[in-house]
Amino acid sequence: MSGLSCPRVALICGGPSSEAAVSRLSVGRVQAALRHHYPDLHVLELTPTIAVDLHRLAPDVAFPVLHGPPGEDGTIQGLLDIMQIPYVGSGVTASALAMDKLLTKQLLKAHGIPLASDLVVKREDGIDKAVQTTLAQLGSLVVIKPRSQGSSLGTSLVRQADELDVAFREAFSVESDVLVESMVPGKEATVSVLEHPTVMPLPVIEICLPEDARLTGYGYDEKYTPGRSEHIIPARLTDHQYQLCEAYAVKAFEVLGCRDFARVDFMVPDDQDPVFLEINTIPGLTPTSLLPDAAEAAGLAFDDVLVALVERALARGPAIRQNS
Repeated sequence: MSGLSCPRVALICGGPSSEAAVSRLSVGRVQAALRHHYPDLHVLELTPTIAVDLHRLAPDVAFPVLHGPPGEDGTIQGLLDIMQIPYVGSGVTASALAMDKLLTKQLLKAHGIPLASDLVVKREDGIDKAVQTTLAQLGSLVVIKPRSQGSSLGTSLVRQADELDVAFREAFSVESDVLVESMVPGKEATVSVLEHPTVMPLPVIEICLPEDARLTGYGYDEKYTPGRSEHIIPARLTDHQYQLCEAYAVKAFEVLGCRDFARVDFMVPDDQDPVFLEINTIPGLTPTSLLPDAAEAAGLAFDDVLVALVERALARGPAIRQNS
C-alpha cells in the first residue's frame, strides 16, 4: 500500500456519454471491491461542476471509470493533470488517440499490425453518398461504426446492400463521422493488457455468441446482458495466432503510449493472423466484462488488480507535484 495511511480515492463515473449507464455499472463493482481497502472512498458523477467537486474533495488519487466521450477521450485526464491529481489509466494523448478509431489504425499500420480495409464517411455528405462510396470501395459485407464511440453503440454488421441505409442512419444518430470496415470473418478475441508492474498480456479470451446474435455481432446487449455471450479462456486459437494476439495487444498498448491497463480486440480468421479491431483505455469492469475474467484466469484477484492500479497512480503523485 502507499505511504499515505488512508488515501482519499475519488471514483469518477457517468456523465453525458451514451455509455454513462455502463460506466455506473462498472463503478459499482469497483466501489465494492475497493471500499475495504480504501475507507475514504468517494464516487463523483461527471457533471459540469466536476472541477469544483474535485477541489472540495481534494482526493489523493482519482480513478476515472468512464466509457466513451467525454471522459475516456482525454478530457477528464487533462483536467486532472491541471489540478495535479494523480489518476489511474492512460494520459491525455493516449486516451484521445485510442478513442479515435481511425487515428489508432493509422498509427498501428506503420507498426505492421494487420488491419481491416476501411473508409470514413460523413453525415453532412448524406446517406446516399455513404452507401454508394461503401459499395464502390468495400462492397456490402462491412461493419459500420461511429468513429469515436465504444460499447458497440451505433455499430452494425451489414451483410447485404439493402441493409446499409438503416445501418448508416443508426451510426449517424450517434456521431457525424462514421468508420466503415470490411467484415473479417472468424473468431472474436480480446486481450487485456496490464502493467503489473511491467506490461503483460492477460490470457486471450474468445467471445462466443448465441446463434441469434451471430448475425448482428458482439453488440451492446451481448456485452452487458448476462448470458448473451460466453467468454472462453483460453481462446481456441492456434499457438501462432494466440501469441500474435498477445504480441499485437502489447504493441498497440505501447505504440499509443497507454498506461496501467487497456483491452485490445481482434478478429481472428481461420488459419490467418489476427486483425486488430480497437483498443479501450478504460475497459469495462461490469459483472459481464472481459478484463475481470482475464485477470481471474491469470490467477489475479479483481480486488488486487484494482488496488495495484490505485497504488501505481498514487506513486506518480510526488513526481506530478515536483514538476508543477
